[in-house]
Amino acid sequence: MDSNIELISGRELAFEEWRNVLRSACGQYNPEGVEPKAFAGSVKHRNICGFDAVDLSCSNTDRIERTQRDARADGMEHFYALIPLVGRSTMIQNDHIAELGAGDISLIDSTRPVKYVCNNTPGRWLSLHLPRQSLISHLGFEPHAGSFRRRGTVAGRLFNQLATDAVNDSSGSYPPEPYMQQALYDLLGALFAGADSAPFCSHTDKLFTRVCRIIKSRFTDPDLGPFEVAAEAGISLRYLQKLFTSRGATCRRFIQSLRLDHAAQLVHRRTSLKSTQPLSEIAYTCGFRDYTHFARAFRRRFGNPPGTATDGLVARALPPAPSGCPSSPPTSLTTRRTARRI
Repeated sequence: MDSNIELISGRELAFEEWRNVLRSACGQYNPEGVEPKAFAGSVKHRNICGFDAVDLSCSNTDRIERTQRDARADGMEHFYALIPLVGRSTMIQNDHIAELGAGDISLIDSTRPVKYVCNNTPGRWLSLHLPRQSLISHLGFEPHAGSFRRRGTVAGRLFNQLATDAVNDSSGSYPPEPYMQQALYDLLGALFAGADSAPFCSHTDKLFTRVCRIIKSRFTDPDLGPFEVAAEAGISLRYLQKLFTSRGATCRRFIQSLRLDHAAQLVHRRTSLKSTQPLSEIAYTCGFRDYTHFARAFRRRFGNPPGTATDGLVARALPPAPSGCPSSPPTSLTTRRTARRI
């Protein structure tokens, strides 16, 4: 047996058993160019700081491929950081082609096709599985599928050290420490937030548009705040904040802006119709719980208190919605037209 194969952890498996264990741990992958009688390999489950990981080895395999059909069939929804521990291989995903050596780090998207070319040489890899939404929430961007980094950077060396310690740990398991998970996420952010990893790709633009629509459909609910928006959008509060701050805004201010826009239209209608509708009722209708807070915010925004508003109620143009947010509802447009007439 090759000396490199002696480094393999876990029981050596025959080819069919190895392939079945691989698929149960990582999803639908298809080894090709295999010589079953000469094959040697193992698959060992590990836990690194609460993340699932797989310690994988094989020899006498030409390539391992995952097709789009495979991805649709098993429904795997995660990224995984892949670190070669022994040998060299070529990884191909999303038009990225990388020659990976021991200690290099690639970030693979399980929802996309990927191919590894091993050229029948012994290899061993550590695959750290990262929940998709959790990774995106912590990084603040969606990594490019197939990105890779060499081990020479400081972040790369630290990430490798954590992985190597886990492999060499006789128990094969690091406890699920939240701070250590955060450290792993931060190292991945340092590795993959380079110039070729656009902070806000089409995915995050679409997500931000959806967040804005959620807010616009619910801003009159006094219970709506950033936490409720994040929960309905299925993202973390921290990620929601990043979506807004990157566009020079905050979620809370955007909610209040929509409430004030709507209130301005209702106050204008009240004045035009000479209605006796209580201003406090307008405040509550627009999502404000406290009239004093509403009146103060209204005056700060429009220059006039709501009780003295006339046909020219808006003293300055309304600030624009955050970049990337869908156009404002008709209430805002009406108020803007009123502002231009003054």
